[in-house]
Amino acid sequence: MARLMSVSFTEQAVRDRAKTVTRRKGWRFLRPGERLTLCRKVIGRKPGELLVRIVDIEVVDVRREPLADITDDDLAREGFPDMSREEFIQRLFVEAQGIRPGDTVTRIEWVYCR
Repeated sequence: MARLMSVSFTEQAVRDRAKTVTRRKGWRFLRPGERLTLCRKVIGRKPGELLVRIVDIEVVDVRREPLADITDDDLAREGFPDMSREEFIQRLFVEAQGIRPGDTVTRIEWVYCR
């Protein structure tokens, strides 16, 4: 069974197949060739709330890099083509997770299986 990953902030970009990259605080164990199932929400579901599986992906690249190294191309691949680098980092990492721009994160790139 594939490991599960939440994409709650970018569900529509995943459904549109526009998202092909994500950055995560952990996920250091992940390797190219592994398959994941992207889901609406994995952790923190309320009792009785169903797990919504969206799509299976295959990881093609995993690397650790400073969050601040994100490129404009990767902003689009993350599902945020109209967001600035500063806004992306501030809203999705600093405010939401307490991760600073200089912190190292895991960049995960994938292709869709179906």
